[in-house]
Amino acid sequence: MKTCNSCGKCCIKYSNGALSASETEIELWEVFNPNIAEYVKNGEIWADPSSGKLLELCPFLRKTTNTKSVVQYTCDIYYDRPDDCKYYPSNVREMINDQCEMIEASDLLDLTKAQRKLDIIMVDSR
Repeated sequence: MKTCNSCGKCCIKYSNGALSASETEIELWEVFNPNIAEYVKNGEIWADPSSGKLLELCPFLRKTTNTKSVVQYTCDIYYDRPDDCKYYPSNVREMINDQCEMIEASDLLDLTKAQRKLDIIMVDSR
């Protein structure tokens, strides 16, 4: 299992209404991060502040190019992102379904071992 290469597949796939935030997260944003809270409408996250319609992509996702001309994505609210983001990926099967680039061919041979690796990698995020 590789570490995250910031390919953005998860952020892109789970945009457009596929993420949620708890009432507590939303309340904290309203108090401490109104710039995030303005993208919450009727309890749904990543809605256009003007129209209330869900955005196709997270408004805090930034596309960049590294020194090797590889496209990567960064998160403007990384430390204040929703728990849905913090806990992704939660399991190896989810990663396989999402074509996560962290998965290596050897991980597919022993999913239990791969899950243990993932749990170690994600310990700081969860």
